Amino acid sequence: MGGLLLAKMQRFLRKPWTFIIMVLFTLVFAYFMGGNNGTQTIPIAAEGENEISSSLLEQLNTSDELVFQSVTEEELRNQVQGNEVDAGILQNNKGYRILYTVESPNVTLIEQKLTQIVAEQNERQHLLGTGEENGLSEKQVDQLLIQVEEEPLFQIGMETFHGGESVVIDSRLQGIFGFSLFFVIYTISTLVAELFEERQMGIRDRLILSPVRKWEMYSANLIYSFVLGYVQIVLIFLVFRFAAKVDFYGGFGETLVALIPYVFSIVALSMFLTGFVKSIRQFNALIPLISVSLAMLGGAYWPLEIVSSPFLLALSNISPISYGMEILKGVTIYQLPFSELLFPISMLLLIGVVLMGLGINGMERR
Repeated sequence: MGGLLLAKMQRFLRKPWTFIIMVLFTLVFAYFMGGNNGTQTIPIAAEGENEISSSLLEQLNTSDELVFQSVTEEELRNQVQGNEVDAGILQNNKGYRILYTVESPNVTLIEQKLTQIVAEQNERQHLLGTGEENGLSEKQVDQLLIQVEEEPLFQIGMETFHGGESVVIDSRLQGIFGFSLFFVIYTISTLVAELFEERQMGIRDRLILSPVRKWEMYSANLIYSFVLGYVQIVLIFLVFRFAAKVDFYGGFGETLVALIPYVFSIVALSMFLTGFVKSIRQFNALIPLISVSLAMLGGAYWPLEIVSSPFLLALSNISPISYGMEILKGVTIYQLPFSELLFPISMLLLIGVVLMGLGINGMERR
């Protein structure tokens, strides 16, 4: 079996282009469909030669979605007019102005930020006025506010309508996970399809007559396809984790383990198709149809959480991608232990074992 694996790896190194193209396709699609939704920089400037106060920047920079940076008025106008940024904030004596050329979601976020800051400033001015009427200085009012924040009279709790089962959608991870699981189908199916070439070239017949056992022959093909498919997804995850700085919610290591049952099920699916189609042309025509269908039903293109049709949700149970997405989201977004993901893991292993058995049986009968 070792000799067969070595021969296949040498063949791969001579023609690695399919693998490389699939990796690049996945990176491009995942980036544009979700991986590029990172932190946006928003310039802020004061009219004239005034400077933005550091306290205002601290109030604005309280989230990871937008980063506000102090610039001059000229730089701000040039960036907005050149479409280098979505929008910019211009401060004057009367308040704030938002400069933008095209309406975007970031404009709404900026408006909400400024509305909140203006409301807090008005509230502070009102408290200072009330304190002055009662003989309190500004310092004393600030001390009272700090005391109230540290020791409130009552606690306010917030809970979603769905309680602990709330749905969280991360568009970045949705794109990365979905397209990684989708494109690896093409890579694995291409590798498994080499069995057709071996059959046509007579290599399979010579192997059967050689001392190599059949289980070694099948195992070499399965291990070869599994390793390259797994490496493809791992490379993509590494690029987004360390180059694009995508947040995996502390579960990056778990995602690498969660990929194993999914890749195994896709290898088994490819082996199943290989055992029942008659030619490489039929195989190549069937793979795009099946892969796109499984991706649409499994939530690779859009989250299943937004699908309301019971019929489509029922059909998603036949797609390995739906179970793969459930596991990957579970170990990242929802931070679940593997003990709570035994059902999708078991389903992927079951699909893999059944399809593998049917595929090998079909190849032996042929």
